[in-house]
Amino acid sequence: MLGTWERQAHAISTEAQIRTAQETDGVFMFGDSIALQDARSLAKQLTLVGIDIAANNWAGRPVTPAVDALNTWAQDYGLPHRILMSVGSNDIFTPPAVAAQIERTMQIVGEDRTVFWVNIQAARTLYGPAVQVADQRNSAWINLQLAEAQRRHDNLRIIQWAEYLAAKPERLQLYLRDGLHPSVPRGQNIRNALIVKALKSG
Repeated sequence: MLGTWERQAHAISTEAQIRTAQETDGVFMFGDSIALQDARSLAKQLTLVGIDIAANNWAGRPVTPAVDALNTWAQDYGLPHRILMSVGSNDIFTPPAVAAQIERTMQIVGEDRTVFWVNIQAARTLYGPAVQVADQRNSAWINLQLAEAQRRHDNLRIIQWAEYLAAKPERLQLYLRDGLHPSVPRGQNIRNALIVKALKSG
C-alpha cells in the first residue's frame, strides 16, 4: 500500500447523488487517487451521454477496502447494473491479495450486473530503475489476475488502460505524469474516453 490511505484525500457522493445514480440505473464507481483526480471530468463526459454516476474515491486505497465500500453501498442502496472499479495500483506491494477481492466483487454484484475494471500501469518515475521494474512486474501480475477472472465471469469487462499505454512507447511519457497518474488533461481525457466507451456498451 502506498501510505496510510485512511488519512488521504477522498471524495464520496452524497446520499442524494447515490440514490439518483441507482434509480436511473447509472454507474457506481469505486476508485483510488487516479479516480479521485479524474472523476469530475469523467462525470461531465458521462452526463453528455445521459449516464449518472455516484463515486466513492479515496487516494491510496487498495482493492480490499474499496470492495468493502461496494458491499456497504450494495446493502444500503442496492446497485445499478454497471459498477466501475478503478483500483489496483495501491496493491503493487501485495499482488496476491487481489484475486480474492475480484471474486468477492463478482459475488457482491451478482450475475445480472456488469463490472467494468480499469487495469493498471505503475512504474513510478520518482524512484529508480529497480523500483520501476518491480512496479511494472507487479502491475502485470495484478492485470493477469483480472484477465483470469474475466475468463470465469462473463459479466467482468476489463478496460485495457495498460494495453493502450503499451501499444506505443511514447504514450507512457505523454499520458502519465509520474509513471502512475494520468497527465492532465491529455492522459485523463484518453483514460476517461476508454471508460465512457466501455460503459456505453454495457
